[in-house]
Amino acid sequence: MLTTPWGERLEENRILTEYPRPQMRRDSYLNLNGRWEYAITDSDEPPLRWDGTILVPFSPESALSGVGRTLRPGETLWYRREVTVPEGFLPRDGRLLLHFGAVDQEAAVYLNGVLLGRHMGGYNAFTLDATDALGPRNTLVVRVHDDTDASFHSRGKQKTRRGGIWYTPQSGIWQTVWMEAVPRHYIESLRIVPLFDQSAVEVTVRCAQPLQCEATVDGRTVPFTSGEPARIPMPDFRAWSPEDPFLYDLTVTLGEDRIESYFGMRKIEVRADRGGVMRLFLNGEPYFHSGLLDQGYWPDGLYTAPSDEALIFDIRTAKAMGFNLLRKHIKVEPMRWYYHCDRLGMLVWQDMPSGGGKYRFSTVTLPLVTGVHRRDNRYRAFARASSQGRAEYMDELEEMVLQLFNAPSVALWVPFNEGWGQFDSTRVMERLRALDPTRPVDPASGWHDQGAGDLRSLHVYFKPFRFRRDRRGRALALSEFGGYNLRVDGHCFSQKDYGYRRLPDAAALWRDFARLYERQVLPAVPRGLCAAVYTQLSDVEDELNGLMTYDRRVVKLDAEDVRELNDRLREASPRT
Repeated sequence: MLTTPWGERLEENRILTEYPRPQMRRDSYLNLNGRWEYAITDSDEPPLRWDGTILVPFSPESALSGVGRTLRPGETLWYRREVTVPEGFLPRDGRLLLHFGAVDQEAAVYLNGVLLGRHMGGYNAFTLDATDALGPRNTLVVRVHDDTDASFHSRGKQKTRRGGIWYTPQSGIWQTVWMEAVPRHYIESLRIVPLFDQSAVEVTVRCAQPLQCEATVDGRTVPFTSGEPARIPMPDFRAWSPEDPFLYDLTVTLGEDRIESYFGMRKIEVRADRGGVMRLFLNGEPYFHSGLLDQGYWPDGLYTAPSDEALIFDIRTAKAMGFNLLRKHIKVEPMRWYYHCDRLGMLVWQDMPSGGGKYRFSTVTLPLVTGVHRRDNRYRAFARASSQGRAEYMDELEEMVLQLFNAPSVALWVPFNEGWGQFDSTRVMERLRALDPTRPVDPASGWHDQGAGDLRSLHVYFKPFRFRRDRRGRALALSEFGGYNLRVDGHCFSQKDYGYRRLPDAAALWRDFARLYERQVLPAVPRGLCAAVYTQLSDVEDELNGLMTYDRRVVKLDAEDVRELNDRLREASPRT
């Protein structure tokens, strides 16, 4: 079994114990990760016996879960554990909230036999009020359905028959489960908007009813009412950037409820530079986004990193090589990953996990060679014939945007990739802009461009990249390219070797990698190329085209050499 260093050191009684939601920190926290009972059944009838124990929050398909079994379409996955609420944990007249970071795909949650609620969608967090079902002894049960690619639900790069660019499926709980005690009236969510040009920050508290609040930043306290935005002056503020990821502490109170949070003052936009060329801007200056495609998979934990340190390692490794961007590819990470990007200084292009029915070769693969684009209102051709599936996608997209809105690192939304379940991308872009007018949108990364959005987004693998300005006046981004693969024996998932150019050793990889940047990417930057996203950060299963191995034990290129290339990219970008 291929393992990471953190998976080898895993302690069962200390599984991802860090506070899961750093932008809404309370003193109250009860972590429920660890050993649960599990069962897999052929029906929705509760199991008569339990199959064994599973280490939550690792999916049953992962090695670290201790199960190693794939949930098949039509089966039901069950979890059970006893929950002890410590004496004095719940305040008088308070509420007990039960949080799930993510459960793939459809979850129903019961406490002492009482249905607390259901959630659809395998990538977003959800919260249930457990107060009224509490008893002297408490049994928590979670029922899960997940048909992976045998349904139209969002699934990302999971596939029942994995291989090539498609990976091992996973099911059930794959992010931290935790409880939190709150007063009767409490802060349900925060919305933080940095008003860069106005030297202010806007804070809105969501609560069940309008109540008096206070927000404190940098010694300044502003009273306001929940449900209404409060503007806090930020004179002479320090701007957030990957080079200087300065975060301001924010405290918000509502009655007896108190939240510790943070934010960064930054502005991301697409507009013309002095020469009239459309570019990505950060804080009023042209800013070249040089990044890596990041799948977020681990050989021992699959979707779930073995530890907080593992999440940090990936970000720091990319940063040490001079990259300022990670494109989070077809996955939503735990909130701690975004927190580390916020504090370490790493921009994020956030993909929406793809879904739909079975993808057609002519729609999702052939355009790589032909360059032919289709109208994405042809639902059947794009595997989006199900109106229910399209509605679910829109609901999950809104959940994702609201969940990640406050993270200063999130710089751009990518709703569709390479036609995988794409539909009505112009309408989806308009919905995104209504939800979040502060960030650019790349509606169709790769192909099947409908002419909308802030970027013309290209994927180039089998032919040289040649810069051409977008005829519609959008900024041009090379949102996937490269993918050169190098096998490092002893650090590979399988005997298969998938990539876009096979190289014999690290010297050859560096030679071709450097040539690719020097001959194709660097010359395009002064002409208007505004971003380049190399494939990819790490190897993943059969794909051996990462800059480090799947187990994160070998970095294939010298970090200083890559950093020098990235420095040249930034120097080639114009200044205002």
